[in-house]
Amino acid sequence: MELFSEERSAHVVAESFAGTADPRLRDVLTALVRHLHAFVRETELTEEEWGAGIDFLTRTGQKCDAARQEFVLLSDVLGVSMLVETINHRSGGTSTESTVLGPFHMVESPPRELGENIALDGKGEPCLVTGQVTGPDGEPLAGALVDVWQANADGFYDVQQPGVQPELNLRGLFTSDEDGRFWFRTIVPRYYPIPDDGPVGELLAATGRHPYRPAHVHFIVTAPGYRPVTTHLFVDDSPYLDSDAVFGVKESLIRRFPLVDDEARAAEAGLPSPFRTVHFDVALLRAASTGGSLD
Repeated sequence: MELFSEERSAHVVAESFAGTADPRLRDVLTALVRHLHAFVRETELTEEEWGAGIDFLTRTGQKCDAARQEFVLLSDVLGVSMLVETINHRSGGTSTESTVLGPFHMVESPPRELGENIALDGKGEPCLVTGQVTGPDGEPLAGALVDVWQANADGFYDVQQPGVQPELNLRGLFTSDEDGRFWFRTIVPRYYPIPDDGPVGELLAATGRHPYRPAHVHFIVTAPGYRPVTTHLFVDDSPYLDSDAVFGVKESLIRRFPLVDDEARAAEAGLPSPFRTVHFDVALLRAASTGGSLD
């Protein structure tokens, strides 16, 4: 039995996990301890600094509730969410790139008919979103589920403004048609700050970082036999594309939202003229694919 020392600390603690029945849990805990102890030694943390860190994490947990997940925000602003997402969804350029889930997928999106308007509060610049869900070889995926949610024209999600926004505003669950196509009416999303009135906001302020995210629509797309993808559709002229507070922007996910000033097309879309439009295709990998290789 080895006793604890500064030089052997990580090894001694890791050895205490030797009896862990789950080998994956043992490996993860061992790596965690190794890196955490290396961090403490490298920075030579003081007791006051470690106490401040514990207090920060405690307050982060206390800020979490049914409508807010401060730990998700912390993971996001440290880039960990994006790294985990990227590692777990390596596509090799054969499917739509993934990005962070974000902290506001708090409720189930209501099933809606294709073409339905998810903007229930009547605010914002009207927009028609169209797209097609395909497999890696371009095969259309009928019956794919397209889950969407976004902030309103003031930069808030419905769960942030209960009693102000209509319930389930700017959320929808659509099913693609026989050709894999989907379309719905909404508004052009607005850039917005992540919640910065808690510990994560303190961290951003202390490091001179802003809390803003560029304008985007969230998507989760699923189809039987294919790997789901969680992604964003970004507005090409939005501020903060190059400094997203959660590092979620990927170039392949940025799209133009051109203006359509055509009464006939507006009537066909069920929107006032002029309106904005954007096309966003989503390609999924087959479920058996791993590491970016295809069946």
